[in-house]
Amino acid sequence: MAGYSITHVNDVPDVSGDYPGEIRMATEHIGAEQVALTYRRMAPNTGGKGSYGHRHRTQEETLYVISGTVEVKLEDEVVEAGPGTIVRIAPETLRSVWNEGPEDAELILVSHRLVDQSNEVELVDGFWPA
Repeated sequence: MAGYSITHVNDVPDVSGDYPGEIRMATEHIGAEQVALTYRRMAPNTGGKGSYGHRHRTQEETLYVISGTVEVKLEDEVVEAGPGTIVRIAPETLRSVWNEGPEDAELILVSHRLVDQSNEVELVDGFWPA
């Protein structure tokens, strides 16, 4: 096997199902051994507002906004993040992302790769009331 891989994001399966937008988890597809990488396209009026938030047990997460503008709720603070914004989130920080619109938002999410994620994420219902 070569010491690299080259993949176009459209060649990574979209796992969003019926949810508007796209979620393309590239980690396994590209054979990454250390880094987890996810591409997310969020349609307007989608995300965690009116739903749940989450935190991680061990994974620090970095969110990079490619296009559009999203709101990121970090504990009790809501910040606006536009193109070029990088948000680092400590594992224990409760978080959620929302795209108010009017356009799609594109994000890259990066963290360290975990083989077993079964105990990694804690969901918190009602974190961000609508």
